[in-house]
This record gives sequence, C-alpha cells and structure tokens, in this order.
Amino acid sequence: MSRIDETKPFLPVRIAVLTVSDTRQSGDDKSGDTLVARITEAGHVLAARTIIRDERAEIASQLRDWCANPDIDVILSTGGTGLTGRDVTVEAHRDVYEKEIEAFGTVFTIVSMQKIGTSAVQSRATGGVANGTYLFALPGSPGACRDAWDEILRWQLDYRHRPCNFVEIMPRLDEHQRRK
Repeated sequence: MSRIDETKPFLPVRIAVLTVSDTRQSGDDKSGDTLVARITEAGHVLAARTIIRDERAEIASQLRDWCANPDIDVILSTGGTGLTGRDVTVEAHRDVYEKEIEAFGTVFTIVSMQKIGTSAVQSRATGGVANGTYLFALPGSPGACRDAWDEILRWQLDYRHRPCNFVEIMPRLDEHQRRK
C-alpha cells in the first residue's frame, strides 16, 4: 500500500501546464486552471503555462522547448487526446518521448473506469520522459485533470510517497546523456 513518509522532506517540483485547444483562451481554460490550482495547493511551482492550437508540430515544438529548459521538471498537457481528426497531442508527445511510461495510460484508464465506466476506452492519456523531463498528456476535461492529479500525479510527484515515486529518480532520467 502506498503512503507518505513524513520523515522525508517535501521537494517542490517545477511544473509547466500546456493547454491544447483551438477554442480555449486564458479566461475559459478550466482544465488548465484545475491543474494550476492543484499544483500550487500541493506546494509545487508553476514554471510556465500556455495555450496552443491542435497542431502536432507546434505542440511537439513547445514540448521540446520546455524539455530543454532546466527550470522545468514536469510538463502536463491537457486536451487533444481524443479520437477526432484534430486530436494530435498524443502523437506530438510520442514525437518527443525518449521513453514512454506505458503504465501511466493504463492506470489512468483504471481510475477513469471507476468514474465514467466504459467511456474510459476513449482516453489516450500518455506519459513519457525526454531530456530529463517528465511529460504527461491528459484529456481536456477538468474532471479528467482532477482524476489524473488526485489519483496518480499528486502521489508520484511527491518525494515522500512510498514505496517509490517519480521525483526520487529525476536525477537519473538523463544519465544516458552523461555517459562517455
């Protein structure tokens, strides 16, 4: 069973939020707002935030730029993970990943099944690593963002979470680039 080890210090993580949408503006980005609220309430740092159109090359370019920024540890994108022709966020993420975290999508589906039943099969949530940065593509609904944060990311981005978490291995994510 997972738990928080109170003997360990909380380590804030620097997180960027990317909303992918052809229609959202900063004033009506409820999913982005949901993620920002949870990030800051948990004690993490909002490192960057922007909204970008559903264009694969533009999404991948923004992800690469943020992965190259040493002040960003994690990127959370919301939107563009569905099945329609304009939904290209997952493909853009996979263009950037060095390694995919396959179990993230599986666990997200399990969480979603408990909330929305078989409609969870339409989710293409994904996670991966690139250039020492974690990337997670979440659906565009505030409910899906809440579920992903509350049930998965909140715990995995907390250094105190046991038996293991994403934060404790952050220093090793890009070790292959340091080898000679």
